[in-house]
Amino acid sequence: MLLSAIFGALIVAVILWEAFETVVLPRRVARRFRLTRLVYRGTWGPWKAVAAIFRRPKARETFLSFYGPLSLLILFAVWAACIITGFALLYYSSSTQDSTHPTFETCLYLSGTTMFTLGLGDVIPHTWSERFLAVVESGLGFGFLALILSYLPVIYQAFSRREVNIVLLDARAGSPPTAAELLRRHAGTAGAEPLQRLLHDWEHSSADILESHVSYPVVSYFRSQHTNESWLAALTAILDVCSLLLSCAENVSLRQPRLTFAMCRHTVVDLAQVFGETPPAHPTDRLPAPDFERLRAAVTEAGFVMRNDQASRDKLGQLRAMYEPYLEALAGYLHMEVPPWILASEITDNWRTSAWGRISGLTLTGRAGPDDHAD
Repeated sequence: MLLSAIFGALIVAVILWEAFETVVLPRRVARRFRLTRLVYRGTWGPWKAVAAIFRRPKARETFLSFYGPLSLLILFAVWAACIITGFALLYYSSSTQDSTHPTFETCLYLSGTTMFTLGLGDVIPHTWSERFLAVVESGLGFGFLALILSYLPVIYQAFSRREVNIVLLDARAGSPPTAAELLRRHAGTAGAEPLQRLLHDWEHSSADILESHVSYPVVSYFRSQHTNESWLAALTAILDVCSLLLSCAENVSLRQPRLTFAMCRHTVVDLAQVFGETPPAHPTDRLPAPDFERLRAAVTEAGFVMRNDQASRDKLGQLRAMYEPYLEALAGYLHMEVPPWILASEITDNWRTSAWGRISGLTLTGRAGPDDHAD
């Protein structure tokens, strides 16, 4: 009986501490062994494996989008089941040793009805220790419900803030967002100030993503509304633009690109650490020589002055090595697509499409040119 009491108290204490770290504590928990981590590691892998069966990208993305909200319900159910089991062991150990000693199944039933405050009365505590446990567990049941109700709005507010910034990139960087398209749409004298302002906004947006996704990693599993958009793709495009400006661009103020690059890189590195994803030693080359030439030609045609010397290319390579391995690690774990630097062919933006057709060959200003989307 003593072992049952110790084991039951340990289960309840561990779950309460898990709930505190997950919901209340606003910082990353470095401890490797956590029940919450085991739940997500044990469910996300099989979920991704099932998603790989889907042939159509839209169907696969829809299936993956269910995981984020559903994982919260799974986590709450695991917590509740563990608390009920822990208190059942405490009830079982505190019962009197006579012919009426309840079975563990009966104690489990008593614990469940007390946890959810059903008050059926068909099984009642007899000893003072049982009555004390019943009061504690019923109060814990109310607290558990309040914890869930307070946790969900925080999660969805963080998700909503993130998605607003992602949607705003649609007309500014394409769908999916790419460095080439973002620079093309902010070329010329009219686009210089909006480009600096966009990078300034994303310095703050990436800081918000870092704070919210480190404090509540479950938000990382929530998918965007469109299959060709994601928070990881948005960060990739912003990092690509900053690294290209810092290494190759002339006549461009580099203060804001430098600050935004540092903040976005901080975000992807810390999130890779949160999920325990080691960056690959030899990441995939996202910008082979032919694509770099197309990128440079497209940006130059849009009006940017780009250096093409070896020193600039070496600096670009060094900057890419600071974030691309972490992007690849996160993309592999979260099953998200990392956009290229420049698209192989033109793709219609999401804002131009609807269920009844798509708009093509029409600009917002009624004329074609690099300044069409330059605010």
